[in-house]
Amino acid sequence: MSLATLHSRALVGLQALPVSVEVHLAPGLPSFTLVGLADTEVKEARERVRAALTSAGLRFPHDRRITVNLAPADLPKEGARFDLPIALGLLAASGQIDPAPLAAWEWAGELSLSGALRPVRGALAHALAARAGERGLVLPTGSAAEAALVPDLAVREAPHLLDVVAALQPEGAVPLLMPVQEALRAPPVSPDLADVRGQAAAKRALEIAAAGQHNLLLEGPPGTGKSMLAARLAGLLPPLSPEDALEAAAVRSLQAGFDPRAWAQRPYRAPHHSASSVALVGGGSPPRPGEISMAHQGVLFLDELPEFPRPALEALREPLETGRVQIARAARSSEFPARFQLIAAMNPCPCGHLGNPLRACRCSPEAVARYRARLSGPLLDRIDLAVVVPVLAPTELEAASGGERSADVARRVAQARDRALHRQGVPNAQLEAQDLTRHAPLAPAARALLQQAATKLAWSGRAYHRVLRVARTVADLAARDELDAASVAEAIQLRRPLDNPG
Repeated sequence: MSLATLHSRALVGLQALPVSVEVHLAPGLPSFTLVGLADTEVKEARERVRAALTSAGLRFPHDRRITVNLAPADLPKEGARFDLPIALGLLAASGQIDPAPLAAWEWAGELSLSGALRPVRGALAHALAARAGERGLVLPTGSAAEAALVPDLAVREAPHLLDVVAALQPEGAVPLLMPVQEALRAPPVSPDLADVRGQAAAKRALEIAAAGQHNLLLEGPPGTGKSMLAARLAGLLPPLSPEDALEAAAVRSLQAGFDPRAWAQRPYRAPHHSASSVALVGGGSPPRPGEISMAHQGVLFLDELPEFPRPALEALREPLETGRVQIARAARSSEFPARFQLIAAMNPCPCGHLGNPLRACRCSPEAVARYRARLSGPLLDRIDLAVVVPVLAPTELEAASGGERSADVARRVAQARDRALHRQGVPNAQLEAQDLTRHAPLAPAARALLQQAATKLAWSGRAYHRVLRVARTVADLAARDELDAASVAEAIQLRRPLDNPG
């Protein structure tokens, strides 16, 4: 047989689109041509495959004209994932292995020069796409464990090209490749809220943010515990559903692979304030996910918020609303999920000590105004909660207790979140404006208070609806169906730092 066809997939964003790897051998001048809109990494497969076959003691057809077509021809292909199907196609086309079993599986893997198989990027995304078909999936040992997280999909692992060849012999067949062993999953490890002394108002805001999936801004002088509080938000969030856990893990597998031991754990990302807009939102060629997508279904913590580049912060505005990011380039565009929960921290002024009773502020009013003006109104409009984290005197800090443990707060959060999901199907932060009237009914006193605050503080329509969503969460934590004046008053109070930035 001079023609062999195998099945693989190319990554385009989070999608893994089907690719047919067609290998044809013909008489003529010896050559090795690879076509099908392949990038440099894919074209380099010619040398890797040639060396791997020779090192493994297999015959490379040096005397034939070799043509490898990656179809469809208009779909860009990148990475070294096609090494394994190209090598197997050469072996099948030259009669060294039986081509019949190849059609029942999809193949992906990078070849070393010795024939060992190396992990590939996006194995979990590949597995999610393959689940919809009728084929199983064969991957290198380093990638198979994450792909095996996908239910209802036959996944086999192989450490070396010779293991695959042996399994394809008439007495073998691919099912004899080792099924993937389930990885030992580490229990979630999250710092405890009880470690933070005092700061009852900030802890309450953290609980409300976790219950309703609201964005939160912590403001206060250095050393007051803002970073400690942010690190504890992920431990308060409800467990991920299997489908949400798969999607979050698939995004992370696009960068450096996903560790199956961290299965179903909420991601927590804390990029440095020097991060560019591409680092935060994603980009490059081919497009790769940024920090906001890597934090999908988890927490994105931006410390020193005003120090981030202005374009990077403004790029967050659309993903905060839609939960997705579209990266458009001249050659192609990709979409990544970005349903993250933002928690940000900032100092009150450039020196950090405005309002600190223990140290005097050295900043002029003009310097404070310029510092706070780095955050645009539209961005602040998309933050639901803000709380001041004050300085505690040493005597107060010593006398303050740690308060409740994360596990106790998480139970209340889970009950409030279940209440919202049962009522409307989404967390309160994702409740559409047109549904607020039905799902967030206001008592007369609460309505009057909310309208009075909206008029006095000159809220936009978006700010008004965000306060209403926060009040809905406060009522859910208290197991109340109707929003009373106390729920609305607390929601208004938690927005005051955003409305009065001085």
